Amino acid sequence: MINVLFAARSERWETYEPALRSALKAAGIDAYLAQDIPPAEVDYIIYAPNSDLQDFTPYTRAKAVLNLWAGVEKITGNATLHIPLARMVDPGLTKGMVEWVTGHVMRYHLGMDAHIVNPSHEWSTKAPPLAQEREVVIFGLGALGTACAAALLGLGFRVTGWSRSPKSVEGVTCLHGEEGFAEALSRADIAVTLLPDTPATTDIFNAETLALMPRGAFIINPGRGPLIDDAALIDALDSGQIAHATLDVFRIEPLPQEHPFWAHPHVTVTPHIAAETRASTASGAIVENIRRGEAGEAYLNLVDRALGY
Repeated sequence: MINVLFAARSERWETYEPALRSALKAAGIDAYLAQDIPPAEVDYIIYAPNSDLQDFTPYTRAKAVLNLWAGVEKITGNATLHIPLARMVDPGLTKGMVEWVTGHVMRYHLGMDAHIVNPSHEWSTKAPPLAQEREVVIFGLGALGTACAAALLGLGFRVTGWSRSPKSVEGVTCLHGEEGFAEALSRADIAVTLLPDTPATTDIFNAETLALMPRGAFIINPGRGPLIDDAALIDALDSGQIAHATLDVFRIEPLPQEHPFWAHPHVTVTPHIAAETRASTASGAIVENIRRGEAGEAYLNLVDRALGY
């Protein structure tokens, strides 16, 4: 029998315990799953970065830390962690992100706001362009970005993707590096930001880079709050350089009531709901990595701590 520690807040235990037990049983894994196990007896740690566990030194037998979150920026710098760390790639989370991103891209593409809120009762017969006439740029071609790109390709959009390192995605114009970033910005009628939160991506969308986008472009950010310089975005919105921004993530959450995003007429705030890890599907992903660890196979979705994701 292996010992699996659930190191997350107690309210998450109620949600995850039955799903994890079901997934372990389905995989034929004999495991003791609990919230409290002597550190020296733990084989795997199912982990949330906001848990009380911050010192991994006593976990001398542990083989891997399996993160419950897609984001790992709050754990990658932990100097006590010396065993493999796997980030969460959850099919349910991915589907939720694809639906949210696709919905907001279509909202901007079709100009739906003008029809939903039309106080002057304006009768405008101008039809939107076809999807093939609009370019969407996905910044970040990880699992989420690639899935969103595939969905938008299926709707007929021209899709470009940018990543820090070279990537190849069928049907997507893939750019990378500093020079590629400038070109990606210049193409972005609609920008979707799905980059990780690292020192290299902090304020990557700032006054200088926002100015490289087509005038009247749209921004959709379900990635990380620090990707965007808030003040620079507000200036770009006020000048018309950016037509509208839909923001799901912020530097401080919940977004403070006094923050100017709330009152800005060209900002839509959504309360970090673009995607959520679902216990039913996430448990399967976690148990698959436990199975792999026990079978001596490579773990899925390992984090490169040098890169921060």
